[in-house]
Amino acid sequence: MKKHHVLMIIGFLICSLLLVACGNSEQTGGDKVNEENKESKEVVQEKGDKKGILVVSFGTSYADTRKVTIEACEEKIAASFPDYEVRKAFTSDIIIKKLKERDNIEIDNPEQALNKMKEDGFTEVIVQPLHIIPGIEYEEVLAAVDNFKDSFKEITVGRPILYGIEDYKVAVEALKQQLPELNKDQAVILMGHGTNHPANACYSCLQSVLDDEGLSVFVGTVEGYPEIDDVIAKLKQNNIKEVTLMPYMVVAGDHASNDMAGDEEDSWKNILKKEGFVVNIYLHGLGENAGYQDIYVQRVQDCIDGNPLGVEEE
Repeated sequence: MKKHHVLMIIGFLICSLLLVACGNSEQTGGDKVNEENKESKEVVQEKGDKKGILVVSFGTSYADTRKVTIEACEEKIAASFPDYEVRKAFTSDIIIKKLKERDNIEIDNPEQALNKMKEDGFTEVIVQPLHIIPGIEYEEVLAAVDNFKDSFKEITVGRPILYGIEDYKVAVEALKQQLPELNKDQAVILMGHGTNHPANACYSCLQSVLDDEGLSVFVGTVEGYPEIDDVIAKLKQNNIKEVTLMPYMVVAGDHASNDMAGDEEDSWKNILKKEGFVVNIYLHGLGENAGYQDIYVQRVQDCIDGNPLGVEEE
């Protein structure tokens, strides 16, 4: 009996050990499954990230020039970043209203576009303005984005064409692609928009870089400094007889067609003619220039790289 009792105890101990071993095995297997499920969820979440680029411009009601400028920039950006969905917004309420009433075309302003991207589940958003200077409209874009800073996992704003000093050099190099060959008595006049914002100083900085490059190119503005009279004084000082007018704007829209090249008495074309200059017209916006399209692509890339302001590492 004692021997039988001992065998029963030994058998019980062996069974207990086997049960413990199986339990540990199941726990280990369960941990492994949980780990795999966790990794799977992380992958799914990563795949679920929805990335978008919102291209913001002032806008234009001129369909033909919109296609070859704003839309050309949007298409270049979309082709360069296929993992991102590209959308557009205009900052001009007047143009948005005009397109809706005249052409039944609906275009959002930045706030509306960002709200739709939020509702559509975007997690990462890059806002790239097509502005030339960091002026009033650029600041309005920054303010709009600030209202959505908690609506996305990440939202970044790219810089305009003229920002850091290296940006001016790159902009001038891109501009060279559209400059004609010039004799000593010939020059190009760039028509910038101009503003009462301190960023109007960007035009003077641009002029300095053009001068450093030895280019016979003079910058004027419609609504800031320098004005056309200031430019004319420089032309006469440099004995210029013939000029080519170019808009220094993304779109060759109303300002370019009317204020620069129009038939009105106070257009730049007619003012210059009255002063005795031979006047040629280049009626194309910067958005048509492949070099400027590439600049906007690089602005987006800088945002992706975590360097939206283009600060060079020392």
